[in-house]
Amino acid sequence: MFSKEESRRIRQEFWTSFGKSFPRKWILYNTKLKGLSFKFHFDTKNALVALELEDPLEKRIAYWDKLTGLKSILKEDYLPNAIYDEICLLDNGKEISRIYVPLENKVSIHNKNSWQEVMLFFNNTMGLFEAFFVAYKEVIEG
Repeated sequence: MFSKEESRRIRQEFWTSFGKSFPRKWILYNTKLKGLSFKFHFDTKNALVALELEDPLEKRIAYWDKLTGLKSILKEDYLPNAIYDEICLLDNGKEISRIYVPLENKVSIHNKNSWQEVMLFFNNTMGLFEAFFVAYKEVIEG
């Protein structure tokens, strides 16, 4: 078991290493669509790449409807393992909608032997998510 400080240091080391290994500017929060963002997630149990909708319910529903309409394109042309989760409850109790792709293998941010696999997964999956978003942004915001 790691202390909070050791865990924090390891997490920081992973993200720094990821940034140096794959130095590119990700879209992440800079989607230009309020309440819609991309996220990387890596903890002691799993890793995933997500598109999250955090706006008030009415706006979230509008985006969700458009993204659901694009589901077959996303899954057939970009990310066949994408999971649509209309109601996702975060640890802090906040409700969001999320489309995400999990890394199927069991990984842990505390295990440096899994870092390379996660970094490659992040780079490839986020690249595909962003390509989808750029191609269909006008439809999503429409």
